[in-house]
Amino acid sequence: MNKLIVLLSIFLGWVANAQQENTISEKFPIFPECENQQGTELEACFYNTVHDFVFNNFKVSDELQGKNYKGNVIVLFEVTNEGKFVVQYIDANEKELIEESKRVFGLLPKITPPSYNGNPTYVKYTIKFTIPLQSRAQIQEAKETEKAALQNSKKYIPSNVKELNEVDGIQYKTFENPQFSSHLNIPFSHSYYAQFDDEMNVVGTNNHTSSKPYSFADVSKYYNVKEETQKLYKNKSGWWGKKLWNENLVAMQGEDYWFTLNPILDLQLGRSQSDVSNSTFVNTRGIQFNGGLGKTVNFTTTIYESQGRFAGYFNRFAESIKPSGGNPAIIPGIGIAKDFKTDAYDFPLAEANLAFTPSQFFNLNLGYGRNFLGDGYRSLLLSDGASPYPYFKVNTTFWKIKYTNIYTWLKDVRPEVTVDRTYATKYVASHYLSLNVTNRWNLGLFESVVWTDQNNRGFDMSFVNPIIFYRAVEFSSSSRSGNALLGLTSKYKWNNQINFYGQFLLDEFSLNDVKAGDKSWKNKFGYQLGAKYYHAFKVKNLLLQLEYNHVRPYVYAHSEAITNYGHNNQSLGHNWGGNFKEVVAIARYFKGRYFADAKITFGQRGLDFNTTEDSFNYGGNIYLDYDVDRPFDTGVTVGQGNKTTIFIADLQAGYLINPSTNMKLFGSLIYRSFDPTADTASAFKENTTWFSLGLRCDIFNWYFDY
Repeated sequence: MNKLIVLLSIFLGWVANAQQENTISEKFPIFPECENQQGTELEACFYNTVHDFVFNNFKVSDELQGKNYKGNVIVLFEVTNEGKFVVQYIDANEKELIEESKRVFGLLPKITPPSYNGNPTYVKYTIKFTIPLQSRAQIQEAKETEKAALQNSKKYIPSNVKELNEVDGIQYKTFENPQFSSHLNIPFSHSYYAQFDDEMNVVGTNNHTSSKPYSFADVSKYYNVKEETQKLYKNKSGWWGKKLWNENLVAMQGEDYWFTLNPILDLQLGRSQSDVSNSTFVNTRGIQFNGGLGKTVNFTTTIYESQGRFAGYFNRFAESIKPSGGNPAIIPGIGIAKDFKTDAYDFPLAEANLAFTPSQFFNLNLGYGRNFLGDGYRSLLLSDGASPYPYFKVNTTFWKIKYTNIYTWLKDVRPEVTVDRTYATKYVASHYLSLNVTNRWNLGLFESVVWTDQNNRGFDMSFVNPIIFYRAVEFSSSSRSGNALLGLTSKYKWNNQINFYGQFLLDEFSLNDVKAGDKSWKNKFGYQLGAKYYHAFKVKNLLLQLEYNHVRPYVYAHSEAITNYGHNNQSLGHNWGGNFKEVVAIARYFKGRYFADAKITFGQRGLDFNTTEDSFNYGGNIYLDYDVDRPFDTGVTVGQGNKTTIFIADLQAGYLINPSTNMKLFGSLIYRSFDPTADTASAFKENTTWFSLGLRCDIFNWYFDY
């Protein structure tokens, strides 16, 4: 209430002042020193004289001064028609300031009263002063300082702060190859992985070799990648020599971070004996950027720009799986190609992975690339032979278990499902549980389901649960909600030199049909048996491998063709699709920087005739609906249809130029014999000899054994 009275009095005082300013018949009280002044000058003189009187007579107690008290005092007073000062109200936080204000205003002398039209009258006035008290000179100085500060705030004044040195002050460390102990993925190359495969398979190791790619942290527990790489270094002192033969082109390491930058090359020239245009080439230029932030985050990205022409059989296969929309081909393992000149292809490629490892138990990967499940050269469960795709992968490792969840986004590029020039999207969710049952025996369980965006389902969260059984979800969601596959893997370490491995894939299975023994088409399964012999016959670094793969017709296919187990017209399982049997024999050897690989593939495939006389689906093409044009319900055998015998001998040898980028100078010789029962437009008897020389960074598997 008191504050309201003060504000009201102040307002009334302002009104009175305004009236005095605007009415020449009103006049302020006159102190003796203000005589002979009129108007605004008289007003200013009145207030200044009152202020000076207060400043000279007001006493602040020692107690308030000791507390460094700061505050305001507002006095509402009246000058009577007799010229006396009468206090009406005082606003202050301290009682002693109120009493002191009354005392000081009681000392003011009697002056000439205010007048109105020449007659004495009384008028209320208000004055405000601060504690500590300030003279008029001090108040004026403060106002000028404030005014100058306001003016200066509107214009830039150069700072006196010295320039900072944060950028130049960053400290760099000697690069010590931290990637070799990080959670960065090791690029998956069969030839490169063979260098430490024996160490990873020593009896008693508690690791899980089926889930690839490995990280350097996985491998470094058993094989010192850094030490073995440094053993290969040449004694070079010059910058060019080190970069060419030993090191990354750019490598930087700081406090809790590192990165490397390297050019990626794949330059090949060759000749293919059976082709009209018998020259072949690959011209790939790219760049790879790897890095780590702290101990939990690692990343890699690789971008390629490529042109090429291959042996005739490979070109025809690439064109046979071409996408809708006019592009001439899909390069297997790479992606959609464009025309280059008149008889070659342009096929760009990009891969990336971001790994986050928050603890020893969890590793999360978000990437665009490929994955592989198995211990063999082939995988029936998940192979790396298809084009790269977006994926999210979670690895959970504890006790004797590694549990892998992979969620992928795939494309079906056939004309039948392409709408408005947009390819159809489908999804795959996969679980793989690996258990080291004993020191020698590992057992793995696999399940996967493929579904599409039918009825605007999008990414169906029913299939995201990391421990659920997909077959049950498949039937509970709808009658044709997805294509579920089940698998089993096993590995037995006979000793430190010999181990056996295998896979069993179950796509669909009818127990009654199995019991009937009539070879029903419904018994869609495949299996793999293999063995590895390390340091064979006591020859150090000689690896021998023998593998048999057997996949029945219609495996990977589905009644809804779009939900087959494929991506970009390529199989996610075995590269050959369904309806085949195959034997693969491999020998790998390296000594220092020299290496040699030999691989022989012998197999039988059941192809479709694709003629007007015989247009049946015999189960080899996974992109066909198995309910349409199926010739038999029983008596279904591997190789049915246009039985084709394939023999491929692949020899490769060379020299490792730079171990940091796995750049190799190599020569390659492929001999392929393709012998179908009946020649058709797409499958005919052919022998091909393909020789190539090249310079390649061996950082992914490129399969030419089709």
